[in-house]
Amino acid sequence: MRYPQGGGLTAERQAFRERVRMEAVAMFADGRGSTEIAKELRVSVRSVQRWRRSWREAGQDAVRSRGPVSRPKLNDRLFALLEEELAKGPVAHGRPDQRWTLARI
Repeated sequence: MRYPQGGGLTAERQAFRERVRMEAVAMFADGRGSTEIAKELRVSVRSVQRWRRSWREAGQDAVRSRGPVSRPKLNDRLFALLEEELAKGPVAHGRPDQRWTLARI
């Protein structure tokens, strides 16, 4: 199954993750510690520390998610073409057996 473009997250999941970040910002303002925040929000201490640093440097908007780190390399048309070629199997592409490996793809 293919993930939707946008980092593999549904709109609902993206909104949830954004709410978690904003909850962390409110906890920063209350003076709560990183370990306590991480435990309550069920995220890593390192993420909380990174968000806190961004918050101190540039405020609440700096903590907001900027989306996936990299842009998708394939558009929908190219992804469909890749699916068609993979469905033909490795033998159709001159391979000696039916195993797809990352190197072969």
